[in-house]
Amino acid sequence: MLDINWIKANPEAFDQALAARGKPPFSASELIALDEARRSAIAIVETAQAQRNAQSKLIGQAKAQKDEAKAQALMAEVAELKDTIQSGEAKRREAEEALRAALLATPNLPLAEVPVGADESDNVEYFGPNGSPETASKVRPAKPSFAFAPKEHYETGEAMGGMDFEIAAKLSGSRFVVLKSEVARLERAIGQFMLDLHVDAHGYTEVQPPLLVRDEALFGTGQLPKFREDQFAAIKNIIAYDEGEKDQMWLIPTAEVPLTNLVRESILSGDELPLRFTALTPCFRSEAGSAGRDTRGMLRQHQFNKVEMVAITTPDRSDEEHEKMLADAEDVLNKLGIHYRVMTLCTGDMGFGAQKTYDIEAWLPGQDAYREISSVSVCGDFQARRMEARYRDAEGTVRHVHTLNGSGVAVGRALIAVMENYQQEDGSVAIPDVLQPYMKGLTSIGGRS
Repeated sequence: MLDINWIKANPEAFDQALAARGKPPFSASELIALDEARRSAIAIVETAQAQRNAQSKLIGQAKAQKDEAKAQALMAEVAELKDTIQSGEAKRREAEEALRAALLATPNLPLAEVPVGADESDNVEYFGPNGSPETASKVRPAKPSFAFAPKEHYETGEAMGGMDFEIAAKLSGSRFVVLKSEVARLERAIGQFMLDLHVDAHGYTEVQPPLLVRDEALFGTGQLPKFREDQFAAIKNIIAYDEGEKDQMWLIPTAEVPLTNLVRESILSGDELPLRFTALTPCFRSEAGSAGRDTRGMLRQHQFNKVEMVAITTPDRSDEEHEKMLADAEDVLNKLGIHYRVMTLCTGDMGFGAQKTYDIEAWLPGQDAYREISSVSVCGDFQARRMEARYRDAEGTVRHVHTLNGSGVAVGRALIAVMENYQQEDGSVAIPDVLQPYMKGLTSIGGRS
């Protein structure tokens, strides 16, 4: 959520930054008008309260002087003021809610260095703060070459009996899969490898968070209210629900939600920061608006596993932390030997809560295309304001923290990348060296028929 005081002080900058995202929901003048209405309602209530207090004192004085007529007149005025206060309080709450709703619907403002554009076609390849295409090509794994036409992951997975989309559809509908045998083990191995890497090498604290969260948690990270249709709701008691009690929780769309909310409604010490958390969890998304997209295979599922990274830091270190988080996600693909590229998302392609986002796109030879496997974002104090997450700096001033999040990485998509990049002509899939300890030493799965 943005700071209304900053918007009032920088209306032109606000309008310009928001316009770069396309279709801004509100202009600065509209938000300022809502704030003025709120302040006006507050002023009316405070004035009436002050008048009531003054009149109440006069009533006491009039009664002490046995001036009953004056006391009765003053009491009538106090009664009118009470009605004014009550109606004013209602208008104040209405004005505050209108402003809050408008701010909650307003996306974060992009940083100045974010490329301006309408959609993914305007994203710009990124090679690091001091990098170049040449240096990136030396560090990143090369594209694999094949003496045969590479297959897509689901062709290989189904052929070896490790992916079953038909039975998943019978159980749950479309966009689900049942993984079996060595493919299921490989998916588990990938997740465990990522988790160990972030904890042991990158300095994150492992967390096992709840998979069900309350409304406030989704509000805090920005999934509610704007993206309500993208969430899966879980009714806590179906009988109570049928009787009109709308008591529900939400399945997490990403572990970003519970991990970031670990610091909600708290004041941290600046010495504690940065905090870095990681978790391997199932994630649940309704994929609203994705009808007809990526319907084959595992690329876009309602349920999937993901390793998430979250950082809580001070404003002066958020840029540095963003680059670190990107490097941590890249390290996963470098160690897996998967070719990839990094894109800086343009203003029109960024997520709602992000100030700046890097997407890591893995090369999928079966599709002959790059596909997103990780998204790493810095959010500034946008989420912190929604969560009331703050810290006390060295001077004792309480300020909002900055939050960051990134996939480290999506496990299902990493499975896709491994199966497509390491496929062999006989239908088997070679196991990357770093995963073999998690696979009981297996060097390949499937094939050899």
